[in-house]
Amino acid sequence: MTDERMPLIDGLYETHLTVADLGRSIAFYRDVVGLELAKVFPERRIAFFFVPGRSTGMIGLWETGSGPLAMRLHLAFAMGVDGVLASGAALKARGVQPLGFTGKPAGEPEVIGWMPAVSQYFADPDGHSLEFIAVLDEEADAAFGVRPYSEWLRR
Repeated sequence: MTDERMPLIDGLYETHLTVADLGRSIAFYRDVVGLELAKVFPERRIAFFFVPGRSTGMIGLWETGSGPLAMRLHLAFAMGVDGVLASGAALKARGVQPLGFTGKPAGEPEVIGWMPAVSQYFADPDGHSLEFIAVLDEEADAAFGVRPYSEWLRR
């Protein structure tokens, strides 16, 4: 009998979100998030972005219109610690409110202690939960919970 084990997965390449207004979302993911626009298919109301490059990953945006039901999803974009720490000011400069883990406005990124990782949440124009995240090279501390980065440093 042959060995029929599944080959190992290297990572997640592609994900998709539904959006109400494709043009508005293209501008947001290009100009606010900073992704490279790969291709727009206007006849199908779809746009693709590379994350961060064509061999690394891709996100697809599918316009569904303004129906009464909408699904809200979550995506986390990996970046370095310095990038996460600087992202709140960059989001504010682009008119986007930085959020905390619970979705409330936040003055600084937060640390998720069990991982540990520092993260900055925000929302896209359709209410999808977005996150910039960097895994910290430190011991996990599940008892820390989720609290501001400055509190993590003072532990």
